[in-house]
Formats: sequence, structure tokens, C-alpha cells
Amino acid sequence: MEVKSNLKDILKISEGLKVNYSMIAEIYRNGKMAGYLGCICLLFSCSNPGRQNQKDPAAQKKETATAPVSQKKNIVFFGNSLTAGYGLDPGEAFPAIIQSKIDSLGLSYQVINAGLSGETTAGGLSRIDWILRQPVEIFVLELGGNDGLRGIQPSATYQNLQSIIYQVKGKYHKAIIILTGIQVPPNMGNTYSIQFRSIFPKLAKENNILLVPFLLQGVGGIERLNQADGIHPTAEGQKILAENVWKVLKSVVH
Repeated sequence: MEVKSNLKDILKISEGLKVNYSMIAEIYRNGKMAGYLGCICLLFSCSNPGRQNQKDPAAQKKETATAPVSQKKNIVFFGNSLTAGYGLDPGEAFPAIIQSKIDSLGLSYQVINAGLSGETTAGGLSRIDWILRQPVEIFVLELGGNDGLRGIQPSATYQNLQSIIYQVKGKYHKAIIILTGIQVPPNMGNTYSIQFRSIFPKLAKENNILLVPFLLQGVGGIERLNQADGIHPTAEGQKILAENVWKVLKSVVH
């Protein structure tokens, strides 16, 4: 019996079966009689590998459809240099500290730091559309500090923040919004300081949103907790900011 003719018989048997022909060719090149019987076995063992382990397509489809999908919800921190962690490593900014807190508790949330140094409320309003292209579960609004330092009219700051809140609610009506209050230094004048400070509780009440009364509580004006400019918190100061925000945020993450 010749190997060559045996190969023809093998190929004939393999018709209609799903076979690895390169393996058959290898047996042919070896020219061994033992390959004949081995190849016959190979055809039936490899023609439908794992056949017995295959699941019914309908059952498999049902399993896929009912399998739980774990997807983290987004918490967007939308702010200025305080949120961005100016002068620090990104991991030292208070949003990153809150992410670590969330992870330690096994909560399924992803923090997105959308802080931009130097941002005013007008600047934030101009880029809010872009930020809202991603799903938002919780929106932390931290803007206004740079308005105060520039002496921008409180009415303008109020209107810009209100417009941002409207847009967030308009696109994600179920989103939870947290507004962080800010205050200006006394050298801006008493009247201005009072008007500016009142913006945040007023917006929170009118829009039925959550409020962090004063983001820089326990940090503002304390030299050792601020960088050389006296405005931006150090890494230790950012930890306190994280705690100030967490006091409010923890009630809505679960």
C-alpha cells in the first residue's frame, strides 16, 4: 500500500469535514505507514473540536443577554486650579483623593477631573457642552474663585453658574449636582465679599442641589496648608478639601 494513494483516500474521507490539512500534509511528507491510521483518527478528532463541550446557541445567547454588566458611574469634578491640583501631582488633587476613598469602599464610581487652572465661570460655561459629551451621574461644580479674585460682578458669576446648572440638568436630568461654595479675601471689600459669598447658597436653594458651604474651610488663610502664592493648597491642604467635599458626596454614592 502506497502512502500517496492513502493520502487520496484520506482526503476523500475528509470531504465535508472541518480538517487541518496542513497536519495531513505533514504526515504525507514523513511517508510513514503509521501515519495512515493516525490521520484517519485525526480527521474525526479534529473535524469538530470541542463538539461535546459546545453549548446550544440559544442557551448561550440567553446567558450572554442575562449576564450582569459592571459599568462604573461618572463623577465629574468641573472646576479651576483648586480641582486641577495646581502645583501638585495629579494624584494629590482632591478629586484623586476622593477616587481612592471610593475605591477603598468598593463603590463603582469613576472620578473625572475636569479642572482647568485659571478657569472663570464664563470660561466654564464655554466648555460645558464638551464636558457633557460623557455620561454624568454626579456633577461637582467648583467655579467662581477666579471671578472673585478678578472682581467680576457677582451677578455675572451667578448667571454663569446658573447657566451651567441648567445645561447639566437639561442633558442629564437625573444627575446629582453638588455646588462648592467659595469666598474672596477681605481686601476685595466687605460689600463685595458678602454679595459674592451669597451666590452659592442662593443657587443651591433655587436649584435644589447640594452645597459644600465653603470648599477651603480649614485651609484658606492657613500658611502651612497653602503653597507660596497663598492661594493654592499644598498636598496636605488638598486632603482637607477632599474631606470637605466627601462630607456631602458620601450621602449620594452607594
